[in-house]
Amino acid sequence: MKTNRVLLSLLISSVALVATVSTAQQPVSDDFIVDSVRVVLAANTVVKGGAIEVDVLDGVVTLAGKVPTARTKAKAGSLARKVKGVKSVRNNLTNAPGQ
Repeated sequence: MKTNRVLLSLLISSVALVATVSTAQQPVSDDFIVDSVRVVLAANTVVKGGAIEVDVLDGVVTLAGKVPTARTKAKAGSLARKVKGVKSVRNNLTNAPGQ
């Protein structure tokens, strides 16, 4: 019985590993990244990303527009970097109090 559990555990681990490897190799499209970054920015209570322009080229995200504080700018860049498929972020946001 113990042998069966060990074999079952190894089988489950192998399947999980294969699934992870095959998922990791699938490229993420720029369109997917744009949509994902916009959703993450809009959902964040600090950023409230509606006025932020998001462009992506070959996994490089460019953020543009005006935000009210340096904290908002930093948070937007940090959130964008965490999106799957993002290689780097060009944070061109500018501080414009009252925005």
